[in-house]
Amino acid sequence: MGNDWSVEQVVGKWFNSLDIQTEELIWARGTKDIPISACSLPCQPGMIKKQQGDTCCWVCDQCEEYEYVYDEYTCVDCGPGKWPHGDKRGCYELPINHIRWDSAFAIAPAVISCLGIVATLAVACLLFHHRDTPVVRASGRELTIILLAGVLVCYLNTFLLLATPTTVTCILQRFGVGVSFSAVYGALLTKTNRIARIFDSASRTAVRPRYISPASQVCIAAALIALQVVLTLVWMIIEPPGTRFSYPDRKQVILKCNIQDMSFLFSQLYNALLILISTVYAVKTRKIPENFNESKFIGFTMYTTCIIWLAFVPIYFGTGNAHETQITTLCVAISLSATVTLVCLYSPKVYIIVFQPDKNIRRKVTMGDKSKKQGSSAGTSSITKCEYSLVSRNIKKQR
Repeated sequence: MGNDWSVEQVVGKWFNSLDIQTEELIWARGTKDIPISACSLPCQPGMIKKQQGDTCCWVCDQCEEYEYVYDEYTCVDCGPGKWPHGDKRGCYELPINHIRWDSAFAIAPAVISCLGIVATLAVACLLFHHRDTPVVRASGRELTIILLAGVLVCYLNTFLLLATPTTVTCILQRFGVGVSFSAVYGALLTKTNRIARIFDSASRTAVRPRYISPASQVCIAAALIALQVVLTLVWMIIEPPGTRFSYPDRKQVILKCNIQDMSFLFSQLYNALLILISTVYAVKTRKIPENFNESKFIGFTMYTTCIIWLAFVPIYFGTGNAHETQITTLCVAISLSATVTLVCLYSPKVYIIVFQPDKNIRRKVTMGDKSKKQGSSAGTSSITKCEYSLVSRNIKKQR
């Protein structure tokens, strides 16, 4: 028919079965591939079929990265803490993360804590060796023991916070952080309150105020610490201790103590109140005579502590999804608070004991026919009626 032509060629035969020589076939457009005659193609691994209307055809749809192929038509979420295999045919448990001791997040705070523990024990041993000298007696030996014990526990808290969370370590964390701070700042509050009451009373009357003896001071500090213990017990009743899994994203599982960030903050409100009141007393007593100047060092301690915790709070809550950073920040903040207390309060005493022992001697104050020994700083030591009378007369002369 005109220029149209066709050629017939045998490409196969039938003898009980079809035998086609595909290499002899000529397809449209010169292609050598056999055309596919199918409504839809099989889906690749990790994909499911989605029917198109009422026909038998489908389109292939990819499952989400956290889903596995339940059947050829359904994707199912693996759930928290699990992730699908590469072929999407099932899920496996994700590894549980917590701070490792060999990571920088643990090494840095642990080194700081170890140095602090060594420094605290060295100061404690030095003060114990010179416990009968005026400098040590003037600082109030009983409250010094409580304060240094609180500082030591502050440093030890680092190892509790870095340890693998268990019910026991989580309980110790709650008591450790709260009680250590209440011991430190309860003792400081007791010191500053005593100094303030002595000078306030001395400016008005010659009668010595009540509850300024060492035994009374220990009882007051112990009561402040006991209140923190009670609050911690209430906290454990409201929010039982234990561990929980946290999922910052679908591919991470973090083992943490069962402590919400806000509940931890509220648990420290009592200690924040102790810090605030101690700071107020430190400001009130900043201009007292030089012989009572321990209040100035307490003031330095409280001002620096306030700065540390004002900086810590936004960092702590701003790193809520970075568990390692959050724990490291908390450890460093606690250690810094303890270091500030240790350095500001005890470095002057250590300096006098070690480098200026000539200043660490008793001075005699003559009272009529009697000669009484008095420390060079009576601000936080036991004060006698005669000493109180001297303080009262000195204040009135200054006025």
